[in-house]
Amino acid sequence: MDARLRRVNKEITDCKNDKSSNIRIELVGDSPFHLKGSFPGPQETPYEGGNFDVDIVIPDSYPFQPVKMKFITKVYHPNISSASGAICLDILKDAWSPVLTLKSTMISLQSLLCSPEPNDPQDAEVAKHYMTSKASFEETARYWTEIYAGGPGSKAGKGVSIGVRDEVAIAGLDPQHVTRFESLGFPRGQVIDVLRRLNYRGANVPKITDDRIVEELLKA
Repeated sequence: MDARLRRVNKEITDCKNDKSSNIRIELVGDSPFHLKGSFPGPQETPYEGGNFDVDIVIPDSYPFQPVKMKFITKVYHPNISSASGAICLDILKDAWSPVLTLKSTMISLQSLLCSPEPNDPQDAEVAKHYMTSKASFEETARYWTEIYAGGPGSKAGKGVSIGVRDEVAIAGLDPQHVTRFESLGFPRGQVIDVLRRLNYRGANVPKITDDRIVEELLKA
């Protein structure tokens, strides 16, 4: 048995034996070098109550090269791609050390959910949302936790039907703003895409004229 395999097997066993961390790691198929990790969302964050799965690939030169990790569960967070699950975290790149383990790296991902770094984003649109209106960002993150991670989610929309609420809430937009531009004859999906791209939220709303939005809608 080579050193890499011994190390990985030991780390998987350590996770199974450590019930307090709530970190779980299991094989994907038969390969010990392709794993799935999972952990609960941290308390007192928008991710509380959710369960988050992570795809883990062990490189040939592990532990001298960092593990490759990406979220399987969709997460609304400045340092996690909302499209691909790619993660911006220093220990997965140049700050990696051979003393780090699968468990300690998973715990670092859990900590990342507690402490977003919007100035070093993986998802620029989400980072803009966070910096423009943290309260609105947290509501959207809670909603994503509900629909993608099995969390308790956010409160129901103000008088908005479930079908409409889903689409708009996922984008982190105000339903009234979407309805206003949709009433001009633009398709709902197009309105949502343009308002999200322009970061039409919070303190940004008065800075973006209706003419600018209509101009972008006509281009789309």
